[in-house]
Amino acid sequence: MRAEVAQAIRSIFDAPDLPKAQERLKEVVKQFQSKAPKLADWIENNVPEGLTVFGLPHSHQRRLRTSNSAERLNQELKRRTRVVRVFPDEASLLRLVTALLMEQSDQWETEKTYLNMKDS
Repeated sequence: MRAEVAQAIRSIFDAPDLPKAQERLKEVVKQFQSKAPKLADWIENNVPEGLTVFGLPHSHQRRLRTSNSAERLNQELKRRTRVVRVFPDEASLLRLVTALLMEQSDQWETEKTYLNMKDS
């Protein structure tokens, strides 16, 4: 059922606007209510939080409806801290992570614009 569930949830977020997404959400809940009632309850309770993306400008919705950028950043922090293995104290860990986050912030500020809020 994994592919079926993924496609159903994707169809909610592929809706053109919030009312259509909410309508599709109800359809998906109804679709899984008899087959997987716990899943249907989970979808009904948790997916609406993700629908806040429809309040953003349309040009930003596709990029901000996932947490890919945050996941990628966390993956990079994990990769860089794993190399050190054991930190002498908490302050050294914070120094490394802070330096990495500042470096990432600089990249986000100076490189290609991911989201242009002025054109929205």
